[in-house]
Amino acid sequence: ICTFLQAVSHVLIFVFCFVFSAEVAHQFQYAVRVIGSNYAPTIERDEFLVSEKIKKERGIFLMLFSCLQGVLKHRWSVLYLLLSLSEDPRKPSSRVGNYGALFAQALPRDAHSTPFYCTRPQSLALSYGERSTGLSASVGTSGISSLGVYTLNGPTPTPQPLLPAAGGGQPLGSRLAWTLPVSSSPSSAMVPPAARPPLGPPVPAARVVRPRRDGDPAGEVNEAALVRDILYVFQGIDGKFIKMSAQDNCYKIDSKVVLCKSLRDTSSRLAELGWLHNKVRKYTDARSLDRAFGLVGQSFCASLHQELKEYYRLLSVLHSQLQVEDDQGVTVCTESSLTLRRLLVWMYDPKVRLKTLAALVDFCQGRKGGELASAVHAYGKTGDPQMRALVQHILSLVSHPILNFLYRWIYDGELEDTYHEFFVASDPNVKTDRLWHDKYSLRKSMIPSFITMDQARKVLLIGKSINFLHQVCHDRTPPGKITAASKSADTPKDAAELLSDLEGAFQEKIDAAYFDTSKYLLDVLNRNYLLLEHLQAMRRYLLLGQGDFIRHLMDLLKPELARPATTLYQHNLTGILETAVRATNAQYDNAEILKRLDVRLLEVSPGDTGWDVFSLDYHVDGPISTVFTRECMGHYLRVFNFLWRAKRMEYTLTDIWKGQMCNAKLLKTMPELSGVLHQCHILASEMVHFIHQMQYYITFEVLECSWDELWSKVRQAQDLDHIIAAHDVFLDTIISRCLLDNNSRSLLNQLRAIFDQIIEFQSAQDSLYRSALEELSLRLQYEEKRRQREEEGQWGVTAEQEAEEKKRIQEFQETIPKMRSQLRILTHFYQSIVQQFLVLLMTSSDESLRFLSFRLDFNEHYRAREPRLRASIGATRGRRLSNI
Repeated sequence: ICTFLQAVSHVLIFVFCFVFSAEVAHQFQYAVRVIGSNYAPTIERDEFLVSEKIKKERGIFLMLFSCLQGVLKHRWSVLYLLLSLSEDPRKPSSRVGNYGALFAQALPRDAHSTPFYCTRPQSLALSYGERSTGLSASVGTSGISSLGVYTLNGPTPTPQPLLPAAGGGQPLGSRLAWTLPVSSSPSSAMVPPAARPPLGPPVPAARVVRPRRDGDPAGEVNEAALVRDILYVFQGIDGKFIKMSAQDNCYKIDSKVVLCKSLRDTSSRLAELGWLHNKVRKYTDARSLDRAFGLVGQSFCASLHQELKEYYRLLSVLHSQLQVEDDQGVTVCTESSLTLRRLLVWMYDPKVRLKTLAALVDFCQGRKGGELASAVHAYGKTGDPQMRALVQHILSLVSHPILNFLYRWIYDGELEDTYHEFFVASDPNVKTDRLWHDKYSLRKSMIPSFITMDQARKVLLIGKSINFLHQVCHDRTPPGKITAASKSADTPKDAAELLSDLEGAFQEKIDAAYFDTSKYLLDVLNRNYLLLEHLQAMRRYLLLGQGDFIRHLMDLLKPELARPATTLYQHNLTGILETAVRATNAQYDNAEILKRLDVRLLEVSPGDTGWDVFSLDYHVDGPISTVFTRECMGHYLRVFNFLWRAKRMEYTLTDIWKGQMCNAKLLKTMPELSGVLHQCHILASEMVHFIHQMQYYITFEVLECSWDELWSKVRQAQDLDHIIAAHDVFLDTIISRCLLDNNSRSLLNQLRAIFDQIIEFQSAQDSLYRSALEELSLRLQYEEKRRQREEEGQWGVTAEQEAEEKKRIQEFQETIPKMRSQLRILTHFYQSIVQQFLVLLMTSSDESLRFLSFRLDFNEHYRAREPRLRASIGATRGRRLSNI
């Protein structure tokens, strides 16, 4: 029954086509192909609307449809067929029908950007050799030219239902469609089979044949002429009716041309491709000849040229189709001819790509090198897969020179960046001794956005380490033995694969080269140049860590340094230094270290003694001067002078205490000095307490703690920069906490004033003991003479001698109040300076300095004398409690 109904439907279709059309065979063939096709119509599935349209044109078709509704399976397909048959073929069709050849298909849904991976929808089966040839020729091309997969002049693609069945049978409609030629007349369908043309794909015929002209008699431009103009506009060439307007910067249709609004709007939308093409082409033409644009810029221009080349391939296909139509005299109303609407559909994807390229060109204006690569990479962050693939392809070409720069730098240490495109910059004017610090640097603006700052820093260190080994350490080890060179980005495809795995393969290459090169450099510095030994020597000698050596050196230098600074000679002091080295444990140090230890005399000021200008020095050169730079040695010199001065105060107070202990028993016979000596002992005790606390703070809380942190960081350092940074932090810390920075200038001034008071106290006490011992000596001599005279049986003293003795004693006793007042003034000044120093400590932001103030005034002796100190201590304690 189904076969019967199907045959009946075919006969009915044939009858109605014969009644209403002179070209029965063509109409019947078209009808059967539409019924058997799987193409989706270009109108919405609205049966009521379609029925109303059929009713207006041919009501009898609607009656036929009503009769066949009960036996039809594909009601919508038949209804759509009847709508097609009801239209007047003399009128241009306003909808896109079953296009022949290329335009029967849409753009391949899998047309991606370069490279084009040739897959296609399964519904578009290739049945002809021409299609397979065109398909293989387009592999690896851009998505713009993927239209060339299908032959423009070939036969209409065969719908899937019309292909031969798997079982060998063939539907009746298919056999009839391919048997009837397109050019058959109404009577040709009735001729015997032997007189018919051979089987094969038919050539689509026109519904209406009209010669192609530029305009009709009424002056209106036809669509064919507009299509020809549009194809020229696509290439940036002015057409006959569409020209570039310099004033409005767009393509415009001549105002004198008579066009309907739909054609004018469609033409304007299509002309946008010409404007986009001109924008990209203008950029490439201007930049391609600019050598200063660099390799990255030229790669960018090459990628744009490649995309334009694919675009031109598409235009050549369209021009070929237009030429074929002109040669055959086909009008715009055929199934396979070019129309503005079809161009609008086909040029949608190329337009999107050209828009992306034009936007990319605008965004990349004025950029070069790594900055240009960053701009391209930024455009790849989109959700559109086709646009993302296009940008990724361009990025692979643009980043190829950058990756070549990078691999040559990290594996060979060579930097050939003529146009300053790479993110590593080199200064040829920098000397070898400053190679590590100043010769190579990062151009932050040239770091591509797909390379992190940590990766860029490692890249800089790798190449810098290789050059440091060759030029400074004079190490001739080939770079290939330091780190194994991996495969570089030889082609843009390799670059694309590398960019797709930035956190994997790329990161592994950078890390491997970084660790191998840095480890080798540190081994060379420690093994050949004794870097760690030199660092420890700085601690022992310039930071006074070798206690026995420093004490013995002070003992030997005391007579020399007590003299005026202008009378000192460096060679004499150098001899004393060598004597101190040989007499202490310093003699067991490496000879390479001891020969660098030397004496240095600072600039002499009026009134300076040897203590004020003496300093130890440590000579550094070669690779170790990279760590111990001139700035670092200047910091060491400042710290040494401060520690040397503090050590001198400790040494001075030791002499004061020894003098007091030695003279205490001698001066017991002079009771008038008891008050003054007691005052001296109290002031000396205050000074000793102060200096001991300061020494403890400097030695243990500053130097030892900072040194322990430095040594821990140095042992864990992965590269030379880590050692330099840790060393700089160490120096900055001890300078800051030893009150040598600008923020602690007031504290340092107070501390120096305290040191000056200690020196004055030593002078005052020495003067007191000198006078007292001299008086004691005279008194002992007087008693000794009297005893001798008494033993001889004479009077011990005469009245005159006794009067002289009393007068001298009285004069000495009169000097005691002056001594007492001098000590009182000295004590007052000292205590006032200490009080100001404590106030500054309490208001300091450094917690260790505030704790130092508590230790210096542990019994609140100074707090009772200074109201500001009480307020500061109270505020500080309140702040500490609030913080807790």
